[in-house]
Amino acid sequence: MALEQLSDVVQRCQAFPDDGYTPEDHDIFMTAGRKCVKEGNSAQVLSIILDDRNQDLVRSMGWNLLPPLVQVLLKKEDKNLPQCLAIFNHLLEVCRPKELLIGLLEQLEQDDPVIIAESLHLLLNPLQKLLLRLGSRKASSIAMTLSSVLDQVSKLPLPHTKEQEEDDVFSLCRCCDDLVTFVRPFIQEARRNLLSGETLNEGSGKMSETMDGVVTDKHELRTELLKFCMRTLSHPLLEVQLKDPDTLPVSPLRNFATEILNSLSAIGESIPSLVHQPLSKRKDLPGFLEEEVRYPKDSLASLAHLVFVHHLAADTFPCVFSPVYCLRCNVEHVCLLLSRSDESRIQKGLELYEKSLVRVEDVSLPTELLQIRTFLTVPQSKVMTLSERQDLRTKGLKVFQLTIDKFGPEAKYNFFRYVLQTSNHSGVEGYIIKNIRSQIDAALKVRQPRGNGNSWFEGVHLLPLLRLVFTLPDGPETDLLQYLDRLMEALNLLRYLVIRDKVTENQTGIWTELYRIEDTFVQPLRVGLNMSRAHYEKELSDTVETKKTKAKEKSVASVFVGGDKLPNLTSDSQIQALHSALHTFDMMESVLVRIEELIEVKNNV
Repeated sequence: MALEQLSDVVQRCQAFPDDGYTPEDHDIFMTAGRKCVKEGNSAQVLSIILDDRNQDLVRSMGWNLLPPLVQVLLKKEDKNLPQCLAIFNHLLEVCRPKELLIGLLEQLEQDDPVIIAESLHLLLNPLQKLLLRLGSRKASSIAMTLSSVLDQVSKLPLPHTKEQEEDDVFSLCRCCDDLVTFVRPFIQEARRNLLSGETLNEGSGKMSETMDGVVTDKHELRTELLKFCMRTLSHPLLEVQLKDPDTLPVSPLRNFATEILNSLSAIGESIPSLVHQPLSKRKDLPGFLEEEVRYPKDSLASLAHLVFVHHLAADTFPCVFSPVYCLRCNVEHVCLLLSRSDESRIQKGLELYEKSLVRVEDVSLPTELLQIRTFLTVPQSKVMTLSERQDLRTKGLKVFQLTIDKFGPEAKYNFFRYVLQTSNHSGVEGYIIKNIRSQIDAALKVRQPRGNGNSWFEGVHLLPLLRLVFTLPDGPETDLLQYLDRLMEALNLLRYLVIRDKVTENQTGIWTELYRIEDTFVQPLRVGLNMSRAHYEKELSDTVETKKTKAKEKSVASVFVGGDKLPNLTSDSQIQALHSALHTFDMMESVLVRIEELIEVKNNV
């Protein structure tokens, strides 16, 4: 029935020009033709398609046969595969390019990752041939195609392990390879356009052919290819963790990243300029895109990571770029990556920051850099305190210390002051106080009789910093468990200063500052310890008593430790937590007592 309908409409339309077909003719041809392919009458359809008398009809309506043809080609084992392939190839040669383009792109729209990968593998080459037939006026068609293709690629799962990438279990690697092959002739064309344009500019001082739109299309082609490269830098390259050559000698994804960077260079984009984009002045660029759209920040951060962490295209960087300048550029990318919520970006932010820092000499970053807000905020990223992954917290702490090591003495001093004033995190503040102690120790060790030490960590300069250290945020009512890390490091620092600095020398100024420390820190801390111990001892007594009276029940209670609620604790667990808190108070008081003993001994010498 379908074959008869197809034959009838073909015979009827042979007498009409291609603009004389009615909507009904189109509907019958589409419905009957698709049904014939599905029912296995591909040989008869091929005969009709190849008939010279039907070429106008095929040119106008043939693209409607694409859906069932593509389905057969994707199955591969269908007995009608040779005939369907012949029909498909003939349509590619005869049908109108724009209608055929839309038909092919519709066949890319899939949801199943396996079908997506197979569809891309099947259709990218035909799409390339079709676009090449469009000549110089194809930028908009390329834009539509690349957008559709990348939309489909974004649906594919990402490989996370070496084995997944080697075996290409999700077919992403093959799709990336197909994508590079697909876009290569257009990249080459854009490069030729660029070179010929430069030559023309040098010879005549202006470009010709602007009236017929050819030059405009060349600009648009370059713009669309730039958008493509930027988008691939954001996905998949920003989401995947590339394996280094020692781990995976042949990495399809690393090769794909290299191709993208090479493509950027080919279309006239300077890799160093892209990396340094955050510090560059806004540029008036030809085309219809604003600079923020041309160069998405996530994509530029991904590019910087590829260059500085994986050393791709590193040979394009001139030696004149100092490590400090590169750090200055990259810290903007790092700030962006660390502000994201997904762990892949956070990990890459830490990697980029570390690689940028290690190239800088220790104790070389000047305090002027702290006028740039990112140099204050990036080192304190919440990743090292809030990340659920232990490896990211450890990495964050390592990079935090590396940052401190790179600052010069004055920069360290100002950075420490800033953190103590703004952090509101006991662990971070405790870490800073520990570093202050190290700096004071280093300054005192190199100090010569005439005073050639680090003046920022001794004497009058040190006192404002010590006043930030030796303070209780809420006076005697401070939650001592919540601020445990900070308070223990402060006590350890005070003990160190009393032991290390002689009363007669007073190099750190601690002996003239003791009266203030006693008033603002020691006495309030002792009062706070007494109040906290009394409170927790009463809680412990009440809990023990409750346990005795309800021995046969599993009493459930909640207790606050360090400002955090610990819900659903049994009586035994609550008792253990209270004992732990009391032990902590004893430990703090023992250090405090030892400090008072040392002060008394020193004053009596």
